[in-house]
Amino acid sequence: MNKYFDVTEKVFDITEKYPETLDVFASNGFEHLKNEAMRKIMGKTISLEMACKTKKVNLEIFENKLVETIRQTRESVDMGLNDTLKDSDGETRMLGVLPCPVRIPLMESFSKWLKEHEESLGTKIDYELKAANIGVDWIRSEIENSDADHLADLFMSAGFDLFFDEKLMGRFKKQGVFKDLSGFERLNRDLDNDRVSLKDPQGQYTVFSVVPAVFLVNTEELNGRKKPESWEELLSAEFERSVSLPLNDFDLFNALLLTVYKEFGEDGVRKLGRSHMRSMTPAEMVKSNIRNTASGIPTVTVMPYLFAGMVREGSPLKPVWPKEGAIASPIFLLTKKTSEERVKPIVDYLLSPEVGQLLATNGKFPSTHPDVENGLKEGQSFLWIGWDFINTHEDLGALIRYCMDLFYDESGVKR
Repeated sequence: MNKYFDVTEKVFDITEKYPETLDVFASNGFEHLKNEAMRKIMGKTISLEMACKTKKVNLEIFENKLVETIRQTRESVDMGLNDTLKDSDGETRMLGVLPCPVRIPLMESFSKWLKEHEESLGTKIDYELKAANIGVDWIRSEIENSDADHLADLFMSAGFDLFFDEKLMGRFKKQGVFKDLSGFERLNRDLDNDRVSLKDPQGQYTVFSVVPAVFLVNTEELNGRKKPESWEELLSAEFERSVSLPLNDFDLFNALLLTVYKEFGEDGVRKLGRSHMRSMTPAEMVKSNIRNTASGIPTVTVMPYLFAGMVREGSPLKPVWPKEGAIASPIFLLTKKTSEERVKPIVDYLLSPEVGQLLATNGKFPSTHPDVENGLKEGQSFLWIGWDFINTHEDLGALIRYCMDLFYDESGVKR
């Protein structure tokens, strides 16, 4: 039970009270709710519980997604850690986006720490940390029109969109504006080993956590096919129009595009587009001979490990950690060299074992802190594009846009 709605409530009533949930519904197989007439007709006749049962969507996971969207919109859009500080002319500025499930507990923890250390910090703090699914457009204009001297002192962001686009942070990266203040010689063994290393060899960027992307397989929709165990198998012709991808989760989707591009090339990105279930008109459904498309039920959903781990025992939904590794969408911390003295206490807090454990435990977002126990099992490795790939591509923002073009050309989804 959550404090916003009951699963027995009609879908119409939930979307009427919380219109921000419409995108969540649409991206999880309920595209028809985007049509206002259909929302009023169908939404008034079916409860959330029955809607999920009809689509064979895991109710608990879907409810959690709706709740997180409502929470970040209603309780914490533009939420600062301390209203008095947020409205002041801060000497130290902090901007960024965080994954929705971990944002609120992290900010609550930071708020407590800030109150305890406010006097000793020696600086006022202005900050905005929004939910990652909002995107980074709200920061773009400031970065595009700023020089190094007028940038915020500290940035946090999931994914690659903000920090590597040549029009945004990419140009400052080339100027050597930033410095890794972690002080870690080696990162956590889960994220710094023979297979993968998230430690920036140039000493500019700090990765303090990752969002692992894994599969949730609906075994009732396999229809004789073998359960996909790897990204390569997911991209096969067997799973065309059978996969639900996180198109609205910008940081995770960008990481997915870049990693597939690195591992499987342009053809892999096209195959990813073909794997995605597209919306179909009734006429297309009647004529379609593509398995699962007519029913609208995805065989596989690519999602953060956090949600995949919420499946109830006995459910037909089975989480799969891909053999090549879960695709790692990094959460970056970026600090200006010239602000080191002022921001170092904040960085030390964000990179502390306490925060690392909060991320790993509450959000299932593995921490890079070397002393944190992430609780991963043997074989739960990561697929990461790597610093060599990042540093040999001058403009990752342009590459993301190119990959999106390849994806959408094949996906049948209108942008």
